[in-house]
Amino acid sequence: MSRQIINPDSLVKPRGFAHGVRAGEFVYLGGQTAMDAAGEIVPGGIVEQFVQAFSNVLTTLRAAGGAPGDLVDVTIYLTDVDGYQRHGREIGRHWREMAGTEYPAMAGIGVTRLWQPEALIEIQGVAHIAAPEEG
Repeated sequence: MSRQIINPDSLVKPRGFAHGVRAGEFVYLGGQTAMDAAGEIVPGGIVEQFVQAFSNVLTTLRAAGGAPGDLVDVTIYLTDVDGYQRHGREIGRHWREMAGTEYPAMAGIGVTRLWQPEALIEIQGVAHIAAPEEG
């Protein structure tokens, strides 16, 4: 099985990890916080951080040749589950704008902290990109 590291130029250069790894038809999307291209967590609250973190995930997925509909599993780590739930409708609207309504299997997990102390959310996922059909 082929293995390809995916590190989009538009994301912060990783150290000690990969933004994604494509292994055959699967893409494993490393955890993304709300880090912008300069390596800073975007200002704002959980909604702004969700948009940036999910955008980073989708950027990596697209660089691997996939699309949002290829997501099969997403895990969202949160330091403030209650805050995420309070803004669930707005976050859901952003999800639909960014990825449509073909939802993957998902889990939301409350944690005490993330790698960057100011990060409120981290999103990781797995996508399946089918091989082109031979004609």
